[in-house]
Amino acid sequence: MIPLSMADTEKEVIIRKIGGNSEVKKHLEDLGFHVGGTASVVSRLGDNVIVKVKESRIAVSEELARKIMV
Repeated sequence: MIPLSMADTEKEVIIRKIGGNSEVKKHLEDLGFHVGGTASVVSRLGDNVIVKVKESRIAVSEELARKIMV
């Protein structure tokens, strides 16, 4: 497993684990990140990672992207 922040660009990956405290996990789940779901890194912009999850593109911080293991 690797953090989502290190995943190859444009490669669809399966979310294996979501780390952090319960508040962080809830926030990520509200954004659409669920264990067993898919995501792909669209691009990296500064300290943010643009991620396609479901049919949406979401910008998350590098720190949050490191809590999503794929």
